[in-house]
Amino acid sequence: MQTVLITGANRGIGLALTRCFLQAGDKVIATCRDPAQATQLHALSSSGQLTVLPLDVNSSASLTAFAQQLQGQTIDVLVNNAGVMGGPHQGLHDMDYAAWQHTFQVNTLAPLHLTSLLLPNLQRSTRARVITVSSQMGAFNLNMGSTGLYAYRSSKSAVSKVMQVLAQELQPQNIIVCPVHPGWVKTDMGGPNAQIDPDVSAAGLHKLINGLTMEQSGRFWTWEGREHVW
Repeated sequence: MQTVLITGANRGIGLALTRCFLQAGDKVIATCRDPAQATQLHALSSSGQLTVLPLDVNSSASLTAFAQQLQGQTIDVLVNNAGVMGGPHQGLHDMDYAAWQHTFQVNTLAPLHLTSLLLPNLQRSTRARVITVSSQMGAFNLNMGSTGLYAYRSSKSAVSKVMQVLAQELQPQNIIVCPVHPGWVKTDMGGPNAQIDPDVSAAGLHKLINGLTMEQSGRFWTWEGREHVW
């Protein structure tokens, strides 16, 4: 049994991933900003392997307090899933720059910050993995044929690069680090016209995460287990 920490676990991909790992018999530490409102998440607690904790990844104080709460615990898998879309104003002539900064804080800075704080927990594992949900919308080699969403796209490009560099730094410690593309998923962020359901994405990611090796560290993977161009 492994211990898996998932941020943003109260809905969408995070909730579906929590369900996958619990069904596999793993212990899951699931976080969200307001656990009292996370009714779907609490409904998964019957197995006795789920711990739900509050965490606001936009708050340094919350991140630090959360890490202190987990001192001495082993974490085998950290899934940096919490993220934001960046708001409705992301156009060339209609940009909410304050929202852009917030998007970078949540999507790019927070995953590295949390990983650094939980490094002692990951070092206790014999097969530690750090997985960060990125997006193919941040890939330079992919022409989406669309414009806008500057905040979201740039934050995902940046966090993919952050994870690539982190993988190199943590390689001597045998800690696997990978950004992943979860697919275009029918969530609050992905919208109703997306291609796949959260459970489909989560099942693919679950299989990928469990099978990752050090040779795959620092590379960008899709929910289908295929390597994605940067």
